[in-house]
Amino acid sequence: MYQRILVAIDGSDTSNLALQEAIRLAKDQHAKLRLFHVVDLTMAYSSVEAPHVFEYQKTMEEAGKRVIADCSATAHAAGIEFDSKCVSTFGRHVYDVIEEAAQEWNADLIVIGTHGRRGVRRLLLGSVAEGFMRVSSKPVLLIRGA
Repeated sequence: MYQRILVAIDGSDTSNLALQEAIRLAKDQHAKLRLFHVVDLTMAYSSVEAPHVFEYQKTMEEAGKRVIADCSATAHAAGIEFDSKCVSTFGRHVYDVIEEAAQEWNADLIVIGTHGRRGVRRLLLGSVAEGFMRVSSKPVLLIRGA
């Protein structure tokens, strides 16, 4: 049923739960997994003073590569076929970038973690998962954090 599963990862505990579920599905479905991480540079360019913005960008991109490396080790240990992609964006919603990647890669399913925030916390912090649910043209599996 699912041959290509894209899992959005960010290194959080919730994201790691989503990765574990995506691995289980990939094994069950004999599917290929794509680990996908978005480095959002918007805050770097809007809040960091000009002389330090490139250092901050480099630090964020290196952290993104570490997220990919850690999750790749988990997928490799599980013995499934996978690849990974880390992209940087500025001024775009992370969920739009994930949707574009799912379209380009022709994913059959997207797995994403959600913190399940409610009320004021949801309004203040936003939700990539919630935004993604609104824009996704593909089936989505939400994995709730512990």
